Amino acid sequence: MDETGRPEPERSFLRSTAAQTRLHELVPGGAHTYARGSDQYPEGMAPIIVRGEGARVLDLDGNWFVEYGMGLRAVTLGHAYQPVVEAVARGAASGSGFSRPSVWELEAAERFIQMVPGAEMVKFAKNGSDVTTAAVKLARAATGRDLVAVCSSQPFFSIDDWFIGTTAMNAGIPEATRALTVAFEYNNLQSLALLLAQYPNRIAAVIMEPATGTLEPDPGFLEGVRDLADKDGFVLIFDEIICGMRWSSAGAQSVYGVTPDLSTWGKALGNGFSVSALAGKRSLMELGGLNTDASRVFLLSNTHGAEVTGLAAYLSVADAYSERDVVGIMETQGSKLRSALLQVISEEGMSDYITISGRPSALLFATRDKNGRPSQEYRTLFIQELLRNGVLAQSLVISAAHSDDDIDITVVAVAAAAKTYARAIERGTTEGLLAGRSVAPALREFAAPRRLEGPK
Repeated sequence: MDETGRPEPERSFLRSTAAQTRLHELVPGGAHTYARGSDQYPEGMAPIIVRGEGARVLDLDGNWFVEYGMGLRAVTLGHAYQPVVEAVARGAASGSGFSRPSVWELEAAERFIQMVPGAEMVKFAKNGSDVTTAAVKLARAATGRDLVAVCSSQPFFSIDDWFIGTTAMNAGIPEATRALTVAFEYNNLQSLALLLAQYPNRIAAVIMEPATGTLEPDPGFLEGVRDLADKDGFVLIFDEIICGMRWSSAGAQSVYGVTPDLSTWGKALGNGFSVSALAGKRSLMELGGLNTDASRVFLLSNTHGAEVTGLAAYLSVADAYSERDVVGIMETQGSKLRSALLQVISEEGMSDYITISGRPSALLFATRDKNGRPSQEYRTLFIQELLRNGVLAQSLVISAAHSDDDIDITVVAVAAAAKTYARAIERGTTEGLLAGRSVAPALREFAAPRRLEGPK
């Protein structure tokens, strides 16, 4: 029995911890994506995944977890979704890359243009950062301007210098590059108008997510940004990397009825397979093509941009969305999850300390300490207790594969975690309940000391 009076779940993380230690010796940060790093999980409890099925994943120690976050929001149909896997296998069997365009490129482009009414042309790539940077380049070429305006309350747009230079991890990026990106506030048209006045005829692009898991546009906000773009002449770019395929197969732009000049897509486009897209107005996209008299933009020209398996995955995902209401299923299951979790959190008296917010298809949780302040230590405690009870969750981002059974397991895990959390709130500290160091923001200037021993 642990000190809360409940049986200690029989979960070991020894093999995962050993593998994570080895990863740190071979891979900077111990992972290929900062958000997947071991510093994002309780000490000695960072599972190394062997495989996934639907909404569940298996780690090296034989632990099965109900997973949320779903591959950093990239998986909407479930892990190893058979129609997509089979489509990718068929595509790969025909050859993965050629010296000329393949029929997959034509079929995928036609399908995408049908799916997203506001798009007149599309170009595929392999990751979201490439297409957002390409959109910025097009905007600069089209306008002859140099500045980019990003939404300050939205955490990530690209790994490239024009954006990462605005974050705490800006080492290696010249100040001259960092100065070319400015920021405005979401749902604050005045803040954008002030930027335009401060930098007249210099802002080439405004790039923003139409919405996020926690922020919906106020009435008239997106329409106002569109109007400012038309009046000022900047290029309006919607980052649909997360919203696209979660809000709608046609993107959040179709949900809110505002069409950008360019939009960028990724993540769920391939249900976890690597494929992204830049789409938008023909007049802009052709600056990277052959039907232009202007100086040409070097636009997304790389060996693997139209590699067959990514396009095959996208086509299969598009089929799945046309055959059933994938977004509707996520919204329904997410609503069930939120209602049930809010109830058990309330029953433990923790509603002021553990909160759940966001669109049902992209739910997030937040954690607060005894004084109501956001707390990484309490976040770590909450994640730790979820792991001990069979749930792997940096967020509560769901998929269409999450069944009622998966939700039931999650509710039981959150109820148990809330009991431990309540004990910490009563004490005013996580000491004695938290096994090791706390998690830390993924994008931070300095790496905190890490220890990799197993959980206590």
